[in-house]
Amino acid sequence: MSDLAGKGCEIIVPFEERQPLKDIERSIIKRYRKHIWSKFIKAIRDYKLVEEGDKIAVAISGGKDSLLMAKMFQELKRHGQVNFEVEFIAMDPGYHKDIRQLLIDNCEYLQIPIHLFDSRIFEIADEIAKDYPCYMCARMRRGALYSKAEELGCNKLALGHHYDDVIETTMLNLLCAGNFKTMLPKLNSTNFDGIQIIRPLYYIREEHIIRFIQNSGIWPLNCACMVAAKKTGNKRYEIKDLIKSLGENFKDVEKSIFKAAENVNIDSVLGWQIDGKKHSFMENYE
Repeated sequence: MSDLAGKGCEIIVPFEERQPLKDIERSIIKRYRKHIWSKFIKAIRDYKLVEEGDKIAVAISGGKDSLLMAKMFQELKRHGQVNFEVEFIAMDPGYHKDIRQLLIDNCEYLQIPIHLFDSRIFEIADEIAKDYPCYMCARMRRGALYSKAEELGCNKLALGHHYDDVIETTMLNLLCAGNFKTMLPKLNSTNFDGIQIIRPLYYIREEHIIRFIQNSGIWPLNCACMVAAKKTGNKRYEIKDLIKSLGENFKDVEKSIFKAAENVNIDSVLGWQIDGKKHSFMENYE
């Protein structure tokens, strides 16, 4: 199951095998305290992701990451010491009716009160970017989530990107885009004033999310896009496999990739960019 989930496949578990909700909620704090809950709290504290008076829109795709994130925000509301508000938003970008119903059923079972809204993003992305619709879809989905967060009066939008997403993005940029750029734990929106993206799963490994979902018996959604299902060759999956293979010969390679973004030595790079302005090491010799 772990390998399948890592490839983006759905984890299929009959509904009758789902754990009682109280056991699922307790497991976040108890059974998965070390690898999930404590990592969630550490990211929030290290990067000041949740602050007094925040109103946070938690984006729920219906996948394993966002469902776990939603439950952890509920636990943080119950047990945390910071006063904040939370809204759970879920967008239907054009799901098949059965996929949409699965999203609703999962959220109802987990008692996540979602604001579900519709869009035609799958259809539009396929029309304007037929060969590579995923990038366009991601941009449009982000914009739609921002708009909903703004409509609800939220100042932060929480996304379910985890540790593995961070290192895979770093390697994708290095190997495919020719730059060194990572996925930040928080980021101010350039198009929606006063709204900030936060990524509370920043320290959590995907394997632990998969275990949590597997043991809870929840059936999460894949991206559920019939457009992307027709395409071949996803570079992110190739990078995931590459990092896994590197781990066989290089100890803690994932940690090294992650830490590299914290330890950039400007004195030893050819060039860098600040606020859109490019700089070169040659400036030191002029």
